[in-house]
Amino acid sequence: MTQPKTAVGYLLPTREIVMAQAVPDLSRIMRLAERAEELGFDSIWVGDSILARPRLEPLTTLAAAAARTSRVKLGTAVLLPALRHPVVLANELANLDLVCNGRLILGLGIAGNNNSIEREFTACGVDFKHRIGIFEEGVALMRRLWTEPEVTFHGRHFHLDGVRLGLRPAQSSGIPLWLAGGVDNALRRVLRLADGWFPLPNSPESFARNWERIESLAQEMGHGAARLARAVYVTVNLNDDTAQAEREMRSFMESYYKVSYETMVALQPPCNGPAARCVEWLQAFVERGAETIVVRFGAPDQTAQQERFAAEVLPALRVA
Repeated sequence: MTQPKTAVGYLLPTREIVMAQAVPDLSRIMRLAERAEELGFDSIWVGDSILARPRLEPLTTLAAAAARTSRVKLGTAVLLPALRHPVVLANELANLDLVCNGRLILGLGIAGNNNSIEREFTACGVDFKHRIGIFEEGVALMRRLWTEPEVTFHGRHFHLDGVRLGLRPAQSSGIPLWLAGGVDNALRRVLRLADGWFPLPNSPESFARNWERIESLAQEMGHGAARLARAVYVTVNLNDDTAQAEREMRSFMESYYKVSYETMVALQPPCNGPAARCVEWLQAFVERGAETIVVRFGAPDQTAQQERFAAEVLPALRVA
């Protein structure tokens, strides 16, 4: 049996452009989006943060990218839905899915536990201590609002009485939701709420172990794991000079996260160096079941990284 083609996505540098320019040049982001489609990437992704890691707002940015592309999927990596009321967010996302003719995928996260993110939630009027419960209720509500004629719900955080959403997504079954997770509670959440699993694994081996755990938990819960899309989010710097690639990656991660490079590498190791090394690393994820790879370039020259990745890495990942 022929193995399905690995789908490869590109993360637009919506944080980097805000960090670099007092007035962000949106035209640069749109050129990168258009070029990704031309080069054969399967999807374009954007991150989300309002205050903790400021960047271009994800939904309006994807709407702009939708108008400049026709084939690529458009995704969030990842959206923090707990920062928005689920009725408002469901309406906005339905509109975005209509704008892009059903090309939308939502990578969703609960947000990390640190002081800057807690301050962000507080400033947005969201109780940080209850963000997981708010997330779960909100996600469940959005699914119902997209697919049911009328929704009544009385939970801990939200209460709806006979609410009808005027806009429905182009995707009649609702917009696909992909969730991250590596610990048991998060993996159970994936099985209960998601259409796909979208982790930031620290190795191909940990990705495989966690997928085996999902399959085990699925049996315990009476859910099917095979229905889940499997994706990974990775960071790459392509350069024949490995030392230069590592210097650029260090600068990127320390300015992006405001913590030491060593701390970030322990959490989400990047691939720095020649294309052949990165091909081998990415293929190891594919061999362990990854169906989609979303790549972020930790480098100052995004265009050069795009071009080189498309020429030297994409063809190898396309081989069945």
